[in-house]
Amino acid sequence: MHDLGFVSAILAESSLEQVVDFAAAHRFRCVELMCWPKGKAERRYAGVTHVDVEPAELTPARAEEIRALFAAKGVYISGLGYYPNPLDPDAAQRAFYAAHIRKVIAAAQVLGVGRVNTFVGRNPALGLEENFELFTKVWPDLVKYAEDHSVRIGIENCPMYFTRDEWPGGKNMAVSPAIWERMFEIIPSEAFGLNYDPSHLVWQQMDEVQPIYDFASRLHHVHLKDAKVYRNKLNRVGILAHPLQYHSPKLPGLGDVNWRGFFAALTDVRYRGPVCIEVEDKAFESSPEDIRSAILLSRNYLEQYLAG
Repeated sequence: MHDLGFVSAILAESSLEQVVDFAAAHRFRCVELMCWPKGKAERRYAGVTHVDVEPAELTPARAEEIRALFAAKGVYISGLGYYPNPLDPDAAQRAFYAAHIRKVIAAAQVLGVGRVNTFVGRNPALGLEENFELFTKVWPDLVKYAEDHSVRIGIENCPMYFTRDEWPGGKNMAVSPAIWERMFEIIPSEAFGLNYDPSHLVWQQMDEVQPIYDFASRLHHVHLKDAKVYRNKLNRVGILAHPLQYHSPKLPGLGDVNWRGFFAALTDVRYRGPVCIEVEDKAFESSPEDIRSAILLSRNYLEQYLAG
């Protein structure tokens, strides 16, 4: 019913071929492939390039190689992922990020993927109203570009507010159902939807299940990540503290996400898209073996909710 995959960012040191081999060897149906520009990573889990989307690199011949590689292994690409801040305070950075998103969209069409996952972005120093003004300048054209290439965009709901350097507003405004509603009113295109991650609602003290019902038609892609809220820490520092002071990303089943209710909701709304494990659990980062174990432990836990 749901095709289980994983986000390739966690296998940053592996080649594309190694990522596909791992997926095929361990019963995964799909992989979300990272498509960052070549260069230095901006943060943890960023800067990973399993598909170079520069037109000079993703030639028709290379695209055919990639399609053939996946077909031979019985695995498919759930989406192409690139998660910058397209509403960055610096206009030149905004333009760079938007231009690369366009390249990822074009690559998705060439590869026959049909889905790109990213962030809406945010200027953390501005209020929500001012950010919506930026949103209306940047995103309608990007969504139109996606429509023209038969690609859907899935916006992940991560606030990108974890530590002091992202204060006060975070770097992604798409954090809540109220904001999603307004985004979709401004851009009603069916090509514009969510890459839904329940963990981010949990640490914001929100219901992670109800939005599946409320935004069923906008679920383009799903991330499977958990979050553990440490109540003793929250009681000490309060909800206004930097979020990593009171919570931590965890493997599915090791945090507070209501996975039973989550998958019940996905089946209720007839979601048939990919569900991809996203590993950001620091307890499983000490070695390549730990990283691979984290992916497999997540798979083992989640398989109880998936058809064999």
